[in-house]
Amino acid sequence: MSDLKEFDVVALGELLIDFTQGGISEQGNPMFEANPGGAPCNVLSMLTRFGKKVAFIGKVGKDGFGEQLAQAIEEQGISTRGLCFDEDVHTTLALVHKLENGDRDFSFYRKPGADINLKAEEVDEDLIAGSRLFHFGTLSLTDEPVKSATKKAIEVAERNDLIISFDPNLREPLWDSLDDAKEAFDYGMKHCHVLKISDNEILWFTGKDNYDDGIAYLQSHYPNIQLICLSLGPDGSRAIYKDQVDVTIPAFLQDKTIETTGAGDTFCACVLNGVLENGLDHLDEEKIKTIITFANGAASMITTKKGALRVMPHVEDVDQFINNY
Repeated sequence: MSDLKEFDVVALGELLIDFTQGGISEQGNPMFEANPGGAPCNVLSMLTRFGKKVAFIGKVGKDGFGEQLAQAIEEQGISTRGLCFDEDVHTTLALVHKLENGDRDFSFYRKPGADINLKAEEVDEDLIAGSRLFHFGTLSLTDEPVKSATKKAIEVAERNDLIISFDPNLREPLWDSLDDAKEAFDYGMKHCHVLKISDNEILWFTGKDNYDDGIAYLQSHYPNIQLICLSLGPDGSRAIYKDQVDVTIPAFLQDKTIETTGAGDTFCACVLNGVLENGLDHLDEEKIKTIITFANGAASMITTKKGALRVMPHVEDVDQFINNY
């Protein structure tokens, strides 16, 4: 099947500038570095490290930042065939503040922002039809018209029998209400086969107070999801495949970690590569352990870099890191 498709993965969603703090100026002011960001392209960037052919559907402003982003993803080997430029609305910006506990706080400049201005008629249907897997998150479901564009893309993916992957990636400041966010989570989960979700997201969405109950809730409400990957931060990650496999793999903790931006996206990309290599119907415990161990290792390595999209680790470096850990 893969030989007949032009692309392995197409992703739709936000492409933006992440301003990450990079020190203090002589005057005592915080200095920020303009890193290319946005979860879908972080995922695609890591997939190119495996030699996968990938493409992005989204929108940036016809401005300096938009040009920087287009150039950055093209440099990483991501096709820009589905990338649109907005003449009237500027590229979306996010300021990432690192908290004392190592976590992050986001401030978005997005109302308006070019990424939410992608229209349904701008979605390249042939690009989706010519791919094996479609990946999306919830940030393209926060506002119109990109919400309709996302739903159209999913319809095209379903019509063409693509594997569909979903990473909710909750960013609370971007929602008018958390009820809207829950609705988007529910929509995404109804339409995906592979789910990557974080520890805080699963407890918040399911209303459960432990992961076992949260997983049981997802399995009973969304039988279409064949593989659930739960990221557990410093506790590693857990993968549940149908009702056949349930494994937890510890994290590769290291002293060199500076920030966690892109760790979940790196992990997600490694999982998707494993699905593409093995097929979603042919996974077993051994294969899943191998996939998740590698994904944890790659995620650990990205935490030692600033940003994510341009600095994804190479496969041989991840193998070496895991072997030497």
